[in-house]
Amino acid sequence: MKEGIHPEYKETTIKCACGNEVKVGSTRSDITVEICSQCHPFYTGKQKLVDSAGRIERFRRKYAKFQNNDK
Repeated sequence: MKEGIHPEYKETTIKCACGNEVKVGSTRSDITVEICSQCHPFYTGKQKLVDSAGRIERFRRKYAKFQNNDK
């Protein structure tokens, strides 16, 4: 391999929003993720509502007027 053209490979920590931390090798330092295998519904078997950028709240506001008219 040529010298000086490859990024530095180092040990780094991946941190999840749930608090889980995993040590891996990467060219990047300190990676932060929103969801990991410890909290993802597919791996845990538990239903969990994952709100990405306020989508659920926007949906509820948008369709709130239709729910109020039905009653």
